[in-house]
Amino acid sequence: MLNWFRELSGTERKGFYGAFLGHAVDVFDFMIYSFLISTLLTQWGMSKSMAGAIVTWTLVSSLVGAIGAGILADRYGRVRVLRWTIVVFAVSCFLCGLASSPEQLMAFRMLQGLGFGGESSLCMVLVTEMIRNPEHRGKYSGFTASSYSFGWGAAALAYAITFQLFPAETAWRVCFFLGILPALVVIYLRRNLQEPEVFLKARAEAGRRSALHDLGRLFRRPLLGKTVLCSLLSGGMLGAYYAIATWLPTFLKTERGLSVFGTSSYLAMTIAGSLVGYVAGAYATDRWGRRLTYIAFAAGAFVMALIYMVIPVSNTSMLFLGFPLGVLMQGVFAGIGATISESYPNDIRATGYGVSYNVGRVIGSFFPLSVGALSSGRTTLALAIAIVAGVGYALVFIAALLLPETRGMDLADAGDESGRDDVRATGLQAGTPTVGRAA
Repeated sequence: MLNWFRELSGTERKGFYGAFLGHAVDVFDFMIYSFLISTLLTQWGMSKSMAGAIVTWTLVSSLVGAIGAGILADRYGRVRVLRWTIVVFAVSCFLCGLASSPEQLMAFRMLQGLGFGGESSLCMVLVTEMIRNPEHRGKYSGFTASSYSFGWGAAALAYAITFQLFPAETAWRVCFFLGILPALVVIYLRRNLQEPEVFLKARAEAGRRSALHDLGRLFRRPLLGKTVLCSLLSGGMLGAYYAIATWLPTFLKTERGLSVFGTSSYLAMTIAGSLVGYVAGAYATDRWGRRLTYIAFAAGAFVMALIYMVIPVSNTSMLFLGFPLGVLMQGVFAGIGATISESYPNDIRATGYGVSYNVGRVIGSFFPLSVGALSSGRTTLALAIAIVAGVGYALVFIAALLLPETRGMDLADAGDESGRDDVRATGLQAGTPTVGRAA
């Protein structure tokens, strides 16, 4: 099963390790907040709506960071810009530990979003451009994306240990402070990374153009349809994930009555499942194709969310149900890096990825806010999570049906701008999905 990994060159492996660890740190710094919501609700008397709004505005700012980083990366290189993005979000995470009010925390989290959006987008662009064999691109990007589980798991572990060692009013600050330490390791690992050949060739051929020109290409035919559908695809899966993951610790602690240690144990089971889900999704996206993988995992994740959140089960049953929930909830993400990278031409791939994935983040950012708003009324937190997650998975299903299948594509053919009709190129004609190579 790992023969494909043994075939990687030294450069491909170095790129994988740097992107994997960078993304894991990125996720740790972002997800640590979800573990601290219940504490901040008590410490500051913060409302659930405000707690959700902090997530929303962090993700909105990530769009700005992703667009800026994408434009710079298409001009000056992926590796150079990646070094700066990780500094921005790691320092910002540290500053969050100094906040004395929800408003200050929101400001620091928005600053963190600028680096978070750029780093998470560029690391996926880097690895998809570095892999030589397109038959392994789904696995390569899927295994890179599995670093999300390690970052999420590290956040859960830091939460459990820190709250055992310090009182709650100090522990939440320490959790934020910890985010800056692993970033130093990532900066060291990336010091000798080289730019992908496909990028260097595209930059030499493209010449100098204005940033507005490149950005505008994403919203004109024939790329407009792909930008819309990739944004909806990422928005649906991210929104569903944010709805569940942001509020799951609070749900376990407040509605199921679990302690800090108990909450961490349940989350550990879900996170373990998420790692298996990434691996399963990585192989499925190269074997089944991108479309079928998205549809199968999204449908399964919605069913598991209903069972986990709505159907009355014992705490012991919930512990074991967390594993398949994690498998399906995260497995749906495995192919997203490959799909978006295969949708745009080489010379604007970073800009296209940054826009479509992070427009998806902005769409998804309203999901945790919606959960907070719904649960502040007569709807229980569990039902609110299930409803909002269901909307997200419905978006994944629709976008996956309409996007073209890109498995095995040569990146030289990606985002062909030959002028063919945008509706036909994206599979939107008469609601019929296009089968075969992407236009």
